[in-house]
Amino acid sequence: MKIFFDGGYSPAGMEYALVAGGRTYMRRNLGEGSSMEAEWLALIAALTLANDLGLPEAVLLGDAAAVIAQAHGAIRCPPAYREHYERFHSLPRPAGRLRIRYIKRTQNLAGIALEAVQRWAPPHPSPHFPSSRA
Repeated sequence: MKIFFDGGYSPAGMEYALVAGGRTYMRRNLGEGSSMEAEWLALIAALTLANDLGLPEAVLLGDAAAVIAQAHGAIRCPPAYREHYERFHSLPRPAGRLRIRYIKRTQNLAGIALEAVQRWAPPHPSPHFPSSRA
């Protein structure tokens, strides 16, 4: 199964979204941090979701090229994110195959979900009109 993941940083703090099997999972207001830390949290959450769903195989798809390369060991993980790297690698893997792949931002369903939430603003309260009934 494909699990799309994306993390971000907004004025409210770090947040991430996952999309799997047509469902969106979102966590917001995760506190202070950075966008890269939010991407690590999203990747960790994606692997956790794969385990929670009991998937025999999973493809984790994200647009954070640096985090994906760090997770693969292709580039060095900065010390600031080493704890996330170690946590990710300590999690159980699906019984079958686990793949982590980079995709373009425009293809990332989780990123699209995060963007939609950031654009959405609650409607202004309706003005109160006095009742014409006496």
